[in-house]
Amino acid sequence: MKPQSLRQVVTFAAAPRQVYTALMDSKAHAAFTGSAAKISPKVGGKISAWDGYISGKNLELVENKKIVQAWRTEDWPAGVISKVNFTLTKAGHGTKLTFVQTGLPENMFEDIKQGWIDYYWEPMKKHLEK
Repeated sequence: MKPQSLRQVVTFAAAPRQVYTALMDSKAHAAFTGSAAKISPKVGGKISAWDGYISGKNLELVENKKIVQAWRTEDWPAGVISKVNFTLTKAGHGTKLTFVQTGLPENMFEDIKQGWIDYYWEPMKKHLEK
């Protein structure tokens, strides 16, 4: 199976700081997903989201601008780890988030692609734009 790459661009009516916090703060992350999250704020720190379904670690962090993580779900084949990159840029009164995920299992690509929309971008919009 050939690993797949995904790129999505989403705009939020919220400041980059608010988007960064939603992704990197355990309580804020849990608030928009409705599931437990434990996210270290440090490079090399572990991450866990969706009640442990997602796990990984922080590879690079630039506060309010960039998050790079090693990332996998518990139902992926053993040893498969993807890399996620969230880049935040100010866009008018909001934030443009450019998301790239590499190393995705080919047979799960479409579910993962839709999953980011359904379980991250849409709930984040509702949470941040209240």
